[in-house]
Amino acid sequence: MHVGSEQTERGVAALVGRMADGFSRLVTQHLQLARLEIAEDAKAVGLDVASIAVFVPFLLVGYAFVCGALSAFLATWLGWAGALALVGGVNLVGGCFGIFRAVNRMKSRQMMDDSASELSRSMAALTTARPRDAATPGVNTLKDTTDKVFKESRDGR
Repeated sequence: MHVGSEQTERGVAALVGRMADGFSRLVTQHLQLARLEIAEDAKAVGLDVASIAVFVPFLLVGYAFVCGALSAFLATWLGWAGALALVGGVNLVGGCFGIFRAVNRMKSRQMMDDSASELSRSMAALTTARPRDAATPGVNTLKDTTDKVFKESRDGR
């Protein structure tokens, strides 16, 4: 029982063609996932920014009135200069803390995390070699009904 080299070459060419087609499909799917994920992340960030922009004027006006009232209340004990300095200092510390927290939250946000994990899984699958079982014959081997192994020579003849 001998496999002809022409048939083997067609089989290998077909396998290489199928592998290239599968790899091409994999890359295309990764790009589609990345595109969808970027659009989804941009939409979520855009909605968050829009909601912040809508409420900022209300926040600023209310905040100015509260700071003025607090300064007027503290002016009886600290004087106007002391009351304004105390209210301004507390606002400065609170603002720095809020900005620091927002920057850390932005740094910790994982953009395109699904694409990155899928790409990692694909790369691991492509680069990890499967261990060969002792019972599994090599690439160019055939068995007949008596389990006798026929190996193809290096030149395919």
